[in-house]
Amino acid sequence: MKPTLVLVGRPNVGKSTLFNRLTKTRDALVADYSGLTRDRRYGMGRVNEREFVVVDTAGFDPVAKDGIVHEMARQAEQAIAEADALLFMVDARSGLTPHDEQIASRLRRVGRPCYLVVNKAEGMNKPMIAAEFHALGLGEPLCVSAAHGDSINALMELVLEDFPIDPSDDEPAPKGPRVAIVGRPNVGKSTLVNTLLGEERVIAFDMPGTTRDAIEIPFDRNGKHYTLIDTAGLRKRGKVFEAVEKFSVIKTLQAVEQCNVAVLVLDASQDISDQDAHIAGFVLEAGRALVVIVNKWDAVDDYRRQRIKDEIARKLPFLGFARFLYVSALRGQGIVPMLKAVDGAYAAAMTKLATPKLTRLLMDAVMRQQPPRHGGFRPKMRYAHQGGMNPPVIVIHGASLDHIQPSYVRYLERCFQEAFHLEGTPLRIQFKSTHNPFAERDA
Repeated sequence: MKPTLVLVGRPNVGKSTLFNRLTKTRDALVADYSGLTRDRRYGMGRVNEREFVVVDTAGFDPVAKDGIVHEMARQAEQAIAEADALLFMVDARSGLTPHDEQIASRLRRVGRPCYLVVNKAEGMNKPMIAAEFHALGLGEPLCVSAAHGDSINALMELVLEDFPIDPSDDEPAPKGPRVAIVGRPNVGKSTLVNTLLGEERVIAFDMPGTTRDAIEIPFDRNGKHYTLIDTAGLRKRGKVFEAVEKFSVIKTLQAVEQCNVAVLVLDASQDISDQDAHIAGFVLEAGRALVVIVNKWDAVDDYRRQRIKDEIARKLPFLGFARFLYVSALRGQGIVPMLKAVDGAYAAAMTKLATPKLTRLLMDAVMRQQPPRHGGFRPKMRYAHQGGMNPPVIVIHGASLDHIQPSYVRYLERCFQEAFHLEGTPLRIQFKSTHNPFAERDA
C-alpha cells in the first residue's frame, strides 16, 4: 500500500508547485494568485525506488464557517482524514503568520505524522528563517524550495523512511476509459461527479466558476475502472477576463483532447446556447466519443422539456451519433444509463474493424450510390482498411479520390456507423489516391 502524503497550508505557500515537483507533471495550476486551488488533487510521486500518493489541497482556513472558503476547508479536512503523513507548508519569505498558527493548532490534534516544510527558502539563511517556525510546536522546520527543487529529495527520504516498501506497489494501475465532464459553468458537472462517486469529492457550489482546474479521479463501478475528469466551465471567449480563468479553459481543452469519452452536460432550465454548440463542436473536432447529458430534468415541466428537445434538434443536429440522456445529478436519476452509454461509446471508439468487411461495406455503399463525377472522371474506390482508433479512422484507397464531395463523405460515414453500430463516437474517413505512373509522361 503506497503511503498517502497530504500537502496542507494557507493559500499561496507553494503546495501546488511542490505537488507538480513530486509528481513530475504540470497537472496542478500554479500562479502567483491566492486561492487558486479549490478541490483536492491526487497524483503519484516517486523518489528513488519509493512510490507514494501525494494530495494537493486548497488553502486551508480551519475557522471558516460559510461560503466557498468553508467548502475549500472541507475538502482539505477530508484529505487530512485520509493522510498517512502531513506536509504542513509555510512561506519563508512571509514569515510566521496567525493563519499558520491556526492551521498548526488544528494539525497538532490530528494524530498523524506532520512535517513542517518551510518553502521558498532559496538563497536565504536557513537556520535564521527556520528559527521563528519552532513556535508552531511541530518539530524541526525543514527548509526547501519547491520551485527550484532544493532539498526536496532529502525531505521525501525523511518522510518516507517510516513506511515499509510494499511489493504490491509495483502492480500496474487498472486501465479504463478516461471520461471528461464538460459544459458551461454552473450546469451541474461537479454535482454529477459527486453523485457518481457517492461523496463530496469536488466542490459543488451555486457560483459559476467554482471549479478552476481539471481534477482527475479514479473510479470503480461494478468491477469496471474509470478515470473521471471534472473540468472548469467554458464561457464565451469574450467573457473570460481573468488570467486564471484562461488557464482553466486551457486545462479543460487539454482534458477533452486526452480523454476517451466526453460527457457534455446541458442545463434543462436554460436554453441551448451557442456556447453549448461550440463546446460540442470542439469535442467533435477532437474526435472524442460523446455522451450528452441534459441535467436538472426533474426541475422543469413538460412544456419546458419539449422545448429543450426541439432546441437540441435545431441547434445540435451534428451530434446525431451521440446518445442523449435526461438526468438529475442532484437526485441520482439516470446515472446508471449514463454509465452504460459511456461504456458503449468507449467500446465504439476502440472497436477493431476487419478489412474484408470494410471493403465489402464500401462496395455495397458505392453500388447503392456512386460518387458524383468530377469533370470527365468519376472517383473510383477499390478497398478500405482501419487506420486508427479513438476515433475510428477508415482509410479508403482508389483513384481520383481528391475530388470526393463532403456530402458523399457524410453518406459513407452513415453507412459505416450503421453497419458497425458505432453509436457514441464520430468517425473519420481518409482517402488515398493511387499514384498514376503515366501522369507525368508526355502524350
